[in-house]
Amino acid sequence: MANGDATVARLWLWARGARATEWEATFTAELPRVYNFFRYRVGPGPVAEDLTSITFEKAWRARDRYRRDQAAVSTWIFSVARNVAVDHYRAQRNYVPLEEAADLPGGATPEEIAEKRSDEQRLARLLERRDERERELLALKYGAECTNRDIARMTGLSESNVGTILHRAVEALRTEWDEGA
Repeated sequence: MANGDATVARLWLWARGARATEWEATFTAELPRVYNFFRYRVGPGPVAEDLTSITFEKAWRARDRYRRDQAAVSTWIFSVARNVAVDHYRAQRNYVPLEEAADLPGGATPEEIAEKRSDEQRLARLLERRDERERELLALKYGAECTNRDIARMTGLSESNVGTILHRAVEALRTEWDEGA
């Protein structure tokens, strides 16, 4: 019966470890850390909040499996959080049958990526030659995708003046681009 006594003793240690955890204190201490973990993984907002709550729900449901002698409760909760993050990303994957994959368009080739990067650098150099007002208006129009009316309100210029300045700036950029400047 010595084997049976050892098994009972191990079960008692395990059960005592699970009961000894103060779940309210653990929740209070670990909630900000778990939420910040998800904020860094998925960004701030409702998704991080949902994943945090899923983590604590799973930990609560599995609290009887927590073994105090194997890890600190914070370590155990973060292992649950990491698994929740993996499940979240796994659920977002788009799986396509191999037969359909042949019809999917491929990504940009390295040459296309290099060409685009080169064009972006060239455009940046051309924009540096424009005066401050033109750069600001171009950034508002094409970077922030504002309308001429919105730009006029922000800058105090008339809407037609904004349109004229933008038209001239774009034409100048096109000319310089075509000349290879």
